[in-house]
Amino acid sequence: MRATLRWAHSDLRTHRGEALFLILATAGIVASLLLATALFGYATNPWQRVFTQARGAHVTLHTTASADAGRLAGLDGVESVAGPYPTASLTLASRGSRASVELRGTAERPGVGRPLITSGRWLDPAAPDGVVLESRLAGALLAAPGDTLTVPGTARRLTVVGIADGAEPRYRPGERTGLVWALPSAVPDPGGQVIGLRLTDPGDTGYAVQRAVTELGAGAIGEVSTWQQARAEAQGDNRLLGQVLGLFGLGALVAAAFAVHGAISTRIRGHLRDIAVLKAIGFTPGQVVRVFLLQHLAYALLGAVAAAVLTEALGSGVPGRLGDAVDVWQGLPGHTVALFAVPVGAVLFIGATTGLAAWRAGRVPPVPVPRPAAPAAGRLTGVARRALGARVPPALVLGWHQAFTRRPRSLGAVARLALPLLLIVVAMSAWTTLDRFHSSPERMGLPTALSVRADAALGDRETRALLERDPQVAAAYPGVEVAALVPGQTATIALRGLGTHREPYPFTLAEGRAARGPDEAVAGQGLLDLLQVRVGDWVRMTVGDQPQILHIVGRSIEPENAGRVISTSLDTLRANDPDLRPSLYQLRLDPGADPRTVAGRLTGAGRGHLDVHTVTNPADGLSPLRAVVLGLIVILALIGLIELLTAIGGTVREGERDLLALKAIGLTPRQITAITVTATAGTALASVLLAMALGLPLAHWLIDAQGSSSGLGAGIAQGPSPVLLLLLGVAAVLGAAALAALPAARAARRRLADTLSAVA
Repeated sequence: MRATLRWAHSDLRTHRGEALFLILATAGIVASLLLATALFGYATNPWQRVFTQARGAHVTLHTTASADAGRLAGLDGVESVAGPYPTASLTLASRGSRASVELRGTAERPGVGRPLITSGRWLDPAAPDGVVLESRLAGALLAAPGDTLTVPGTARRLTVVGIADGAEPRYRPGERTGLVWALPSAVPDPGGQVIGLRLTDPGDTGYAVQRAVTELGAGAIGEVSTWQQARAEAQGDNRLLGQVLGLFGLGALVAAAFAVHGAISTRIRGHLRDIAVLKAIGFTPGQVVRVFLLQHLAYALLGAVAAAVLTEALGSGVPGRLGDAVDVWQGLPGHTVALFAVPVGAVLFIGATTGLAAWRAGRVPPVPVPRPAAPAAGRLTGVARRALGARVPPALVLGWHQAFTRRPRSLGAVARLALPLLLIVVAMSAWTTLDRFHSSPERMGLPTALSVRADAALGDRETRALLERDPQVAAAYPGVEVAALVPGQTATIALRGLGTHREPYPFTLAEGRAARGPDEAVAGQGLLDLLQVRVGDWVRMTVGDQPQILHIVGRSIEPENAGRVISTSLDTLRANDPDLRPSLYQLRLDPGADPRTVAGRLTGAGRGHLDVHTVTNPADGLSPLRAVVLGLIVILALIGLIELLTAIGGTVREGERDLLALKAIGLTPRQITAITVTATAGTALASVLLAMALGLPLAHWLIDAQGSSSGLGAGIAQGPSPVLLLLLGVAAVLGAAALAALPAARAARRRLADTLSAVA
């Protein structure tokens, strides 16, 4: 044991840099995996907790006011119901903010879909104008218990008595109305009603929706939402952040394991004589293996423990969503298990790859076998000889030859260095795609910047004139959005009519063509997946009791409603309903216009008749991803640095036996140094080219796959600019050359004999 510790201590003194980088890389990898675990827990568990405590409804149906929704309580598989409750659509204003809401009347606190009060109290008949707001809506209106809300255009006032969390889909400005609970007396003229169904088997949700539609009739159904949709919306960007962290964390773990494997293999080749001496004095093969295994397990364990301790102690203090995720995760039941299992798993994985490399050390014979005098792999190729004859500098020719003459080792070094570079290319592609959502939103499914709704006091012509009067509004596209039942009546989708044949809406198409003729439409990926159709198919849907048949001629990039959107022109919808009036306007602004400034100006010009919202950009919720990507690039760079140091050490040792020969033929120490530098730079260049050749297609596939799974659809992936890729390649090659210069110069000035310690 004493000899083992002395060997490990000597090796650590020789390779301090590699040991430090390995510890830091392991710490970064484990921290990434722990944060990914925290984000997954943060994405799923808070909503699940609210759903369980509130006894949330698995199906929520909005119906007409005349429908006998109470009959749904008798359906097979329905355990209990919430409501039916009368509803009315309103616009509420508070402190300069406005929001479209659904006012829901109830005489008592619901047993199913029970709002969980987070601030204030529940409704009291002694305060007939009191309301309870859903928490996200309260945040948008800057409202708190005791505040007064106004209804623009009327003298009506409502008083906030409480704020509550619920399991239903939450408020999203311009996309989904907020929920406001009130007493039935506050809803004197309901425009519809809502009922929630809690099922005995949540897996039968689709069948339950179908039975409910059959029972009431398609004409009585306005909109259907399910617990799966609510859960997916609640998870949202947090789940994506967790997936990114987990994916890159696992990739970095594999890269680190390969880097350790390569470092040990190279070190073994450089210490064949020392290992043979250890065996000659009585070391068993198992003891030799344990020297390398325990040493690198100690490095990995130190990094993993440091990551776990720092994440546990400081993780909740990180500003933003990552800190919130860690704070919530620390209170979840599986937190302790994950905090132990993730570091242990990472250490065991690194240990497994370390053991494979260390096993070779145990097979080294006690008496080293002399190397061949002239290995076949070391002879100059015909191309190299011709290059020397053409007066190409010998350092370049011999350096390139030295880098790639031993193909198994050379290819292994290139592959190990290419893996972290490949992941860096993927990370840069993710960064570029996020940037494109902000710099060129029109190419990512966001051709308009503002969404406007007008009340009944303004007609279509007056509204358009008011909007287009603004100097920074380039175009105002009238439209309407309604809920439509899909074939089979198991779900509702968003049917939109935007623009006219004379002024078509500029949809962002990823496939097919624009809808120009009658009954033509474009659809999002989420809708194509839901209906299992393709571009070119005809689809039938039901709006109220009116069927609508459309021909899908293109696939558009749809960031809203999980891509479950089918869009046509307003003229096409008017063919079925000539009295159809636009209910919303999408505004395209001049380049450089600030949407918030224009929105404020239009709100003032509308004098309380316009509800103006900026269009939600899906990249806004992913701002923490930039810091995540930057941190991952640093970790991957450390792993690449470990592999570079390994490659440099191996190249220097490979050249030791040729040192006297090179000096004998007249090469100066500077030229000999240039050979090693060229060999290292050549390996880095080959790795960069391989990483870019594989990384760019892989990045496009991963980003488009994520887009398809979220309903956004493929076609959003953007690769880094050629300038960025060139800078990455130049930095990698020049960095490798700079790192190799000092050890190569030291080796070139030695007087080394061709001993058994030279690399075989």
